[in-house]
Amino acid sequence: FATSLILGTSITISSNHWIMAWAGLEINTLAILPLIAQSHHPRAIEAATKYFLTQAAASALMLFSSMTNAWHTGQWDIAQLTHPTSCLILTSAIAMKLGLVPFHFWFPEVLQGSPLTTGLLLSTVMKFPPMTLFYMTSHSLNPTLLTCMAISSAALGGWMGLNQTQIRKILAFSSIAHLGWMTIIITYNPKLTLLNFYLYILMTATAFLTLNTIKTTKLSTLMTTWTKAPSLNAMLLLILLSLAGLPPLTGFIPKWLIIQELTKQSMAPVATMISLLSLLGLFFYLRLAYCATITLPPHTTNHMKQWHTNKPTNTSIAILATVST
Repeated sequence: FATSLILGTSITISSNHWIMAWAGLEINTLAILPLIAQSHHPRAIEAATKYFLTQAAASALMLFSSMTNAWHTGQWDIAQLTHPTSCLILTSAIAMKLGLVPFHFWFPEVLQGSPLTTGLLLSTVMKFPPMTLFYMTSHSLNPTLLTCMAISSAALGGWMGLNQTQIRKILAFSSIAHLGWMTIIITYNPKLTLLNFYLYILMTATAFLTLNTIKTTKLSTLMTTWTKAPSLNAMLLLILLSLAGLPPLTGFIPKWLIIQELTKQSMAPVATMISLLSLLGLFFYLRLAYCATITLPPHTTNHMKQWHTNKPTNTSIAILATVST
């Protein structure tokens, strides 16, 4: 399945023809489904079904958009998408694939039903092919529509994440909010979108791998992890603040550059709005960080914290954490 995932992603990101891109996306979808449903829990099966239905609908829409464009212009080339109806249909198809508002409902549910490692794949690798298609067609998409979707994504990603206690759902809503930041700039400066996407992948991968190491999926269990691996928890604090986009950390760079670019495009009100909406995200990241590092679970015995654990350290987490903070 991992090989199929790599194959599907590679086919989509290297193709110029719409049919090839569609085939890559289909291979990707079929490869991730068994990984979502591998625990045989009813919630996992439900997540796999929801994922399959939304992705199949999105793929069909994408194929329909490319066929409409080919019908009117005779072009099957991805960069030659010029017909306005095709552009609108493609925007909605990619929004469905990525989980942008108003097609975001499936994403938190699917992430909640998947194991943490599969959740990592869904949040990073599976967003790579649609993001590539977004990048390649960005010059012909409707900026007003994308701006509206981006502001809605940032707003909903922030608001819906406030009340959650499940960490996977919080990360799903954080992903929706980040996608809002990526979408808002794609018609003006697509390279900034890619920079934001790469840094988001780095930070999210670190967060998921850390949570997977300390085996945590709820806020209540996150409070007791300080005793398991204190150094890893301290890094988790920095990673979460980096995801929130606080200045000295990596996550601040794309936000700063996006605000700068939006101001250059005389879209200062939009930049102000999306910046204020990112404060909602900051609130739930701070709550996660507070539970992870500042709250001590009630216990009766005094004991020394174990800074040197006997567990073998995970090098990939160490490298990713260093880069993402």
